[in-house]
Amino acid sequence: MRLFVVNGPNLNMLGRREAGFYGTFSLADLEKNIRTAVGTRAELSFFQSNSEGEIIDYIHKLTADDRLIINAASLTHTSIGIRDALSAVKVPFIEVHISNVYAREEFRHQSYLSAIAHGVIVGLGADGYVLAAEHFLKSTAA
Repeated sequence: MRLFVVNGPNLNMLGRREAGFYGTFSLADLEKNIRTAVGTRAELSFFQSNSEGEIIDYIHKLTADDRLIINAASLTHTSIGIRDALSAVKVPFIEVHISNVYAREEFRHQSYLSAIAHGVIVGLGADGYVLAAEHFLKSTAA
């Protein structure tokens, strides 16, 4: 199985921004945790961009046989383009958010991705990514 992890705007700043929402771990720490959890059970690739177009271009390379964990960050609430890209490639994906978006500003309560996602995980910090990966690994093994 090929498992892709995409992180959107400002997630490259993990460990340096708003520790109350995002914790003190860095993006490198997050990726290391996922690598450790997945081990050799899947081919794993990571991508982070602050650019909506780059994220869309990356999604276009995926196929329905791949699996995706995506934290589109602020683009979750604004990007019909990312939603359309996900719909076009038909890649099964889980939407993940480090913070509990429902305990934050109202504009964060709306996601353009959730309705077409395989699942949504919010507010569990870095563990949300690992849970998403474990779900895909378990469902692929069945």
